[in-house]
Parts: sequence; structure tokens; C-alpha cells
Amino acid sequence: MAGDSRFPDVNTDVSEKNEEAEIVVNVGGVRQVFYGDNLNQYPETRLAELVNCLSGGYDSIFSLCDDYDPGKREFYFDRDPDAFKCIIDVYYFGEIHMKKGICPICFKNEMEFWKVDLKFLDDCCKTHLSEKKEELEEIARRVQLILDDLGVDASENRWKRCQKYIWKFMEKPESSYPARVIAVLSFLFILISSIVMCVGTIPDLQVIDPEGNRMEHPTLDSIETACIGWFTMEYVLRLISSPNKLYFALSFMNIVDVLAILPFYVSLILTHLGAKLMELSNVQQAVQALRIMRIARIFKLARHSSGLQTLTYALKRSFKELGLLLMYLAVGIFVFSALGYTMEQSHPETLFKSIPQSFWWAIITMTTVGYGDIYPKTTLGKLNAAISFLCGVIAIALPIHPIINNFVRYYNKQRVLETAAKHELELMELNSAEGKAASTKSEPEDFVREGKEGSFCSSRLKVSHSDTFIHLLSEQKHYRTRLQSCK
Repeated sequence: MAGDSRFPDVNTDVSEKNEEAEIVVNVGGVRQVFYGDNLNQYPETRLAELVNCLSGGYDSIFSLCDDYDPGKREFYFDRDPDAFKCIIDVYYFGEIHMKKGICPICFKNEMEFWKVDLKFLDDCCKTHLSEKKEELEEIARRVQLILDDLGVDASENRWKRCQKYIWKFMEKPESSYPARVIAVLSFLFILISSIVMCVGTIPDLQVIDPEGNRMEHPTLDSIETACIGWFTMEYVLRLISSPNKLYFALSFMNIVDVLAILPFYVSLILTHLGAKLMELSNVQQAVQALRIMRIARIFKLARHSSGLQTLTYALKRSFKELGLLLMYLAVGIFVFSALGYTMEQSHPETLFKSIPQSFWWAIITMTTVGYGDIYPKTTLGKLNAAISFLCGVIAIALPIHPIINNFVRYYNKQRVLETAAKHELELMELNSAEGKAASTKSEPEDFVREGKEGSFCSSRLKVSHSDTFIHLLSEQKHYRTRLQSCK
């Protein structure tokens, strides 16, 4: 190649200083001219290496670029030109910003190709990158869970397989039709139990015991016992089949399940054994207090309602806004209650006896509830009340919009992640089908041996021409992924 007339000797200009060297870079059809004094600010980057690679021959040149024109001293790269325009800002401004519409993961891959450190990426852009990484990890986790459900490990014993089947049966309604029926039954039992708890407090439906005390109707008590039996069986089966029992026991929703079941058994123990240890009246008071705890079972609905789960997450992400709301209200309550107490002292029939008592008036006024049990009687007091509820409306309205945005953002994100996980599975099925066709032609015996290990997913998933792929599920590093076309 050295003797080819098309390639003049690249060592002829070695004596030229690198600081004065000029190179032309063509990235995806976009030509850029660079000078060595700018590029050598960051000598470890790929562009800086281009300035210094001319003395190393064509092997050194083609190890850095896709093609090279020695006559024009032009280097060709088959890369994203939009991302490249952002990356070269590091040589002029010392920092990099991503343009709107560029996928953060793809931009990170471009930075790695051009050997530019991520520390030059601005903090606002790093936030987008971290969010996209979290989304990828969540999609990979969902795909892996589905694959684990589809797969059957022949090395597992019968109890392990049975445990996995019970876990899918109780925890994943989408896995089969019987599991969906169990989820619907659990939902109905929660509703029935909640209705029985409310109906049991109606005096006309209560009965009188031998001591003259009112108690729930025996029929309602029997329905309550049946519901508790269902909840108990459900919790025990889920606990036995749980892969991580410690995590299961400490989970918030499972603690709610225990709180919904425990009062029944504690009341039963106190009713039969407590009379021997304490007075009957104390036992009845304790039983009544425990029965009130049955309201905790209404939170079990969150297990079967994605809307309640989304609302819970939105409130968690809105702690800052909720804290601001409470702070605004606290300041307003203190100020307006003190003003109201001071202005109403001149009236002989004032209802504002003290500032702490005025707190209640300020709370119901700023929240626009207005029970009317405490109200001002002087002109200045009424003016203070008018200002207080106007300020209360403003204080409550300000943080509402961010909270609603958090709810909508999380709800839409969950739908996108669910769809992305399905696309990943469809692509894996497509790749499996293509690999099957190729292996059938070239190495049929190897495919038969290896196809047994992956047949569980190919027999259950649909085929789709999707360009989706998550490299987190593969040992190899793929740069051309679905994220190249992220919107």
C-alpha cells in the first residue's frame, strides 16, 4: 500500500507542528475543520489523536476513522452528526450540552466513541442520562421477570417448582386465567369485608347480648369470619411461596395485610381468655379498639389498583411540594389566629378565648371549610377572616400543579415501560426465530442442543419487527439499539 500512487507518503509533513496542523473531519456528511491547538487541549480524545496519527502510517489512521482521503486530509466517520455537533463544544467552551430530541444513552455512546469524558457533560444533561438509565434498568427487570416466569429450571426440585407456581398463582394475575380469577375473588372479599364492617354499625341490624350490650348480628359476624379466613389463607400461601421471605414480611403492603388480619385473632383470644385475666369491661373495650383497626383492610385495595399505586408514588415524589404547602398553611394559621384573637378582644361576646383556640378557626377558614362554630363579630375581625381564606386558597392552589404533574408523569411512564418490555420480548422472539432459521441451515445439530434451553420463551412470545433491544440483558455491548430512535 505504501507504493500506491493514490496514497502519498503521510510522513512528508511530520515536521509540521501539531499545533498548526489542520484536519477536516466528515461525520455523516457534515464537514468540520479543526486546528491542532484546539484539539490538543484534550489529547486523550479521538480528534486529538487524529492530529498526531499521521506519522503512524495508515494502520494508525484507519484504527481511528472509517475512511481517509490523504489528498484532502479528510477523515470520514459513520456517526451521528447531530451528536457530534454537541460534542465538539468541549473544545471551545469546556462543557457539553445535549440538544433536545437526542437520546441520552446514544449520546453517552457517542461520547465514549469520541473518547470525551462524561465529566464535561453539564449537570442538567446528566440528570436526563440517569433517568434514561433507570428506565432501561426497569425495562430489563420487567423482561427478566417475565422470562423467569416462562422458564422452568430442570435442576430445581419439585418443591421449588411448586413454590414458584404458587407465587405466580397468587401474585401475578396476568400469568394465567385461574390467577386472574383469584385476584378478582380477593378484590371481592376486600369489598365485602369493608361493607360488613360499615353495615355492622347500624343500630337496627345489631342484637343485644345477655349483658345488655349491643353487638354485631351473627350473620354479619359469620361473613366477617369467612373473609378473615380467606385473607389468612392468602397471606400464608404468599409467605410460603415468597422467594425472599424477609423482604416479603417487611414490605409495606404485606404489613397492611397483617394489620387487617391480626385484630380478629387478638379479639378472639381476648374474648375467650382475657376474661380470666382482667375485668370483662376492659376486655370489651380492648376488643372494640381492635375492631376499629379493621379499617386497615381497605388499603388492601391498593394491591389490585394501579391507580392507587400511582397516587401513592406521586405523593412520595411530591414531599417537597407537600412540605411547602404545610409550611405556608402553618405560617398563615399562626399569623391570622393571632390577629383574629387581638381584633376580637374588644367585643364582649367574643368567641376567640385564646390564640391556641384560634388555631382551629384559622385552619377551617384557610382551608375554606368554615364550620361556623367560631366566627368573628367585629369589622376588623371579618376583614382579617376575608384575607385569611383568600391567602389559604392561594397557598393550597400553588403546589397542586406539580403534584398533578408527578401523577401524570409516573402514570404515563409506567405505560411506556410496560409497552417497551413487551417490545423487548417481541424482539427477543424475532432474534430467536432468525437464529433458528440460520442454525437450521448451517448447524442443525447445535441448534437442537441449544434450542432446548431457549425454547421456553420462543414458544410463548409473539413475533414483531421491532428495533428494540436492551443490552443490559446481554453480555455483549451493543451500540445500535432502540434508544438510537428514542423520542
